[in-house]
Amino acid sequence: MPSSNKGNPMHTSARRVALTGLLAALAFIFSYVEVLVPFNAGVPGIKLGLANLVPLIILYRMDARYAFAANLIRVLLAGLLFSGMFAALYSLAGSVTSFLVMYLLKKTDLFSVIGVSTAGGVFHNIGQLCVAIYAVSGPQLIHYLPVLIISGMIAGIIVGIGAAVLLDRIPAKLFRE
Repeated sequence: MPSSNKGNPMHTSARRVALTGLLAALAFIFSYVEVLVPFNAGVPGIKLGLANLVPLIILYRMDARYAFAANLIRVLLAGLLFSGMFAALYSLAGSVTSFLVMYLLKKTDLFSVIGVSTAGGVFHNIGQLCVAIYAVSGPQLIHYLPVLIISGMIAGIIVGIGAAVLLDRIPAKLFRE
């Protein structure tokens, strides 16, 4: 008769790491789909950010460490494979900035998943803009800020709605031991 490993902390940890890897792969696929689908908003670098659905769901269902790890894996792989080193750095800056803001807002329990996602979308763009200002050594890029805030809000709301729907439909037990 096979023994159950449900209570085993090692089993739980390995399961969470494996699930995080699978979800990072899913986020990577979403990044690839966004590369394939042409989208021109008139401002360089603006996209919907469908891949951000995955770390947002992990943040709400598992733990911030796993969400951050999955997001970091996705950003580095997608950046290096699809857009190059500089774009990966921009994406990394935006991703880390937005994740920190989303983590802090979620921790307060004052915002819905849509509000958390909206803030994440805005701060993703702000993080990228900060790197661009530093890399180009030009504060004149600050003129993009209003457009980036609006586009971040729109993308964040769309991704947040998607995350809210998925959080309602994906069984929570999938993420537990």
